[in-house]
Amino acid sequence: MNETTPAQVGTVARAAHILKFLLKHRSSGVFTGLNVDAAEIQDAADISTDGRPEQFVEDLEALGPAFVKIGQALSTRPDMVPQEYLVALERIQDNVSPLPFDVVRECVEQELGVKISKIFTQFDEQPLASASIAQVHRATLRDGRQVAVKVQRPDITNLIRTDLDILAGLADKADKWTDMGRRIRFSEWVHEFRKSLLAELDYRREAENLERFGQHFASEPLLVIPQPTWDLSTSRVLTMDLIDGVKATDISGMRRAEEPLGDLAAAVMRGYLDQVFVHGEIHADPHPGNLLVTPDAHIALLDLGMVAHIPPKRREQLLKLLFAAVDGRGEDVAAESVAMGTRLEDFEPDRYQREVGQLVARYHSASGKRTVSEGRLVLDLTLLGTDCGLRTPPELSLLGKTLLNLEAVCDALDPELDVKAVVEGHLEHIMRQRMKQAFSPAKLATDAMEMQSLVSGAPRKLSTLLTLLAENRVQVKMTGLEDSHLMENMQKIANRISTGIIVAALILASAMLMRTETGPRLLGYPALAFVLFVIAAILGFGIVISAMLRDRKAKPTETRGVAD
Repeated sequence: MNETTPAQVGTVARAAHILKFLLKHRSSGVFTGLNVDAAEIQDAADISTDGRPEQFVEDLEALGPAFVKIGQALSTRPDMVPQEYLVALERIQDNVSPLPFDVVRECVEQELGVKISKIFTQFDEQPLASASIAQVHRATLRDGRQVAVKVQRPDITNLIRTDLDILAGLADKADKWTDMGRRIRFSEWVHEFRKSLLAELDYRREAENLERFGQHFASEPLLVIPQPTWDLSTSRVLTMDLIDGVKATDISGMRRAEEPLGDLAAAVMRGYLDQVFVHGEIHADPHPGNLLVTPDAHIALLDLGMVAHIPPKRREQLLKLLFAAVDGRGEDVAAESVAMGTRLEDFEPDRYQREVGQLVARYHSASGKRTVSEGRLVLDLTLLGTDCGLRTPPELSLLGKTLLNLEAVCDALDPELDVKAVVEGHLEHIMRQRMKQAFSPAKLATDAMEMQSLVSGAPRKLSTLLTLLAENRVQVKMTGLEDSHLMENMQKIANRISTGIIVAALILASAMLMRTETGPRLLGYPALAFVLFVIAAILGFGIVISAMLRDRKAKPTETRGVAD
């Protein structure tokens, strides 16, 4: 007999806790369409339906590190979260009680394989910051260099994996049984979030990101990236340069007056635009608190654990969309959005194109007034897509959120800076660089080699095709039909027709046998006729019940690719 293990009991209890949270906030709009059975949780009748944004955030924080990260990720998805909840999620806190220093020492020594005293001349027991996944301590190396040591909390990986497994199961059910799930595809979102969060738990990945971003920002001397110390970094411990500074959004008016920071703000915007459109990476946690202004008027970028990679084709589409927006070409913006997204069955192309055109026109006419910023424009495109039946890619909303946060940073550094002019000017610079690359000797040589291959192989391929046509040997093969839904449905139709004919024959036979006066009788009727009628009735009811329970409408069609 199988027995339930303590781990399984813990998983069930955790799932119940998560479901209780979903039930409590089912009317918030964040989980619209995610219907869970209240009977699955004990004391469900006592659950409040209060969906205030502040309470939602507090409950999310109480669920632990995975859900704090989910809250941060949801703050970038205006297509999934109502506006008032987006504002509350932007203020989500990830501050928890620090670990005892003995636990920190044990983890560092176990990971690095040596006593702390042999590596550091000083290691502060009080952390600089303490979050749900890790905490950071100031330390001094033997060579006198000050570093920040990021230490992961014990057993945090197992807890996060359990939560993500539970969420994946809930997302699959939501996609299968709810309309909103079919439109948004929660399972795809959870899958991508799982990959990025588990990658963040490996600090070697973050060390690689720090090193790579440092190389990318080499052309912007005002931007600083703390570099890792590889010999003192593992999957659970990250040692990097210590950078002191003030959050970009906490700069005082006195400092702005005494030390103009407009060049610093412009450098931040240019650096991020290069990261997205040149190097194909977006900082997946673009919070203004991750940008520090140093005493020597540089700006440091911190916390690069979550980085989203953008494929070259999607990068080009995003660049075309943003360039068309700053140029005021609403139709091109709508066309690029449709080309990137997935058109659902109820997509309204005319309405979407009209409203995108109005939005872009309003943005283009607001020169220097910031009534519609670049970030706000991109996020509004995401909202319009959801409303009109277009599922936009997550990179679009993440780009919008990043731009919106950068605009807040630029405004804090220099309220007089024309962010729109900076964006337009740098996008033109990126386009010029792309044009130069397109006509570079290496690119031209590659294109020439491909053209040569095409031209040299064309006569042989054409000759083969003409030979097949002349000998009537052209064949079209269709594979997989025997295992397709079409064959399955045709077999169902044939089986039901056959069963219907059998039922009709049994009813006719029983009706004819009812006239016989001889032979055994059952309930006053000829036994054989009665049995045949019962069999026909059972088969008939079976067909009706099967049709009612198992037959359903075709799944909504979704179309990817270029707009019509």
